Amino acid sequence: MSAAGVKNRAAALFAVLVLAVTAACTGGDGSSPSSTSPSSHTGRSADVLAVKIDNVAPARPHTGLERADIVYVEQVEAGLTRILAVYSSDLPPVIGPVRSARETDLELLRQFDWPTLAFSGAQSRLLPVIDRAPLDPVPPSKAPRAYFRGPDRPAPHNLYLRPERIPFTASGVDAVAELGLKVGARPPGGEPEDSRTVRYPSASVTFTWSAGSERWLVSLDGAPARTVEGERIGAGTVVVQDVDVRESDFRDRSGNNTPFTETVGSGDAVVLRDGRAYEARWSRSSADADTVFSTPDGRRVDLAEGPLWILYAPRG
Repeated sequence: MSAAGVKNRAAALFAVLVLAVTAACTGGDGSSPSSTSPSSHTGRSADVLAVKIDNVAPARPHTGLERADIVYVEQVEAGLTRILAVYSSDLPPVIGPVRSARETDLELLRQFDWPTLAFSGAQSRLLPVIDRAPLDPVPPSKAPRAYFRGPDRPAPHNLYLRPERIPFTASGVDAVAELGLKVGARPPGGEPEDSRTVRYPSASVTFTWSAGSERWLVSLDGAPARTVEGERIGAGTVVVQDVDVRESDFRDRSGNNTPFTETVGSGDAVVLRDGRAYEARWSRSSADADTVFSTPDGRRVDLAEGPLWILYAPRG
């Protein structure tokens, strides 16, 4: 390994150590750790934990993203993107950086049975909507000792979650089962695909097939997506879902409209798996229904082993 590579890897390992020490020693509000977590739990058994994650350059590398079962990418203000990472089979000790929730999250999360949603906050007008949604919201105000500020980057890109301090226990079952999807053999057909880029007005996500690792290696805005240890982040299956993105009734502090992504309806999709691209259709009859992915002749689309990335791509 080159001297530069050794230096970069050492820096990444140091960042992980700093996060672990900070998590052990401080609460999200700078207080000492507590043996119990404040609970906003409703008494229901949550099947999945969804965490809203920052996705601009100062927020990278992400922490714990590689262990998510499902990664959603959605458009937000100014044409940028944010991530909603869904965990069920496995929980990393730290996840982040955590950012604020959007109206789109509430509709897409209705596909799960009363999920737990971890987020940094939301617009004041959206907060009562979140409280009425069929989920368990866990922002820092409800679980202050589950969150902490990391010292390695500036706010707001340095808020992290310790999931063991919120009222959620991983089921050990992959979250894709909650969507009615399953892992299966590669379907016939498809076209060989080496790389696919999904573009947003001010962001992009690229997936490059690696036969050696049997994964689609992820790049964000043209830069390889890596863990804090320096390893490449990959996906077993990628779904590019064409959707309508419209203006909502909400705006950010700068006055930019918050886009709303329509996840109920139907449209075209592309499924990437095993180095091939498959034309598909998606349909979701109501907010309470799962999204169904099928081939043009009506066959169910099965997934490859590994994380599932779903990108909501604006219809152009």
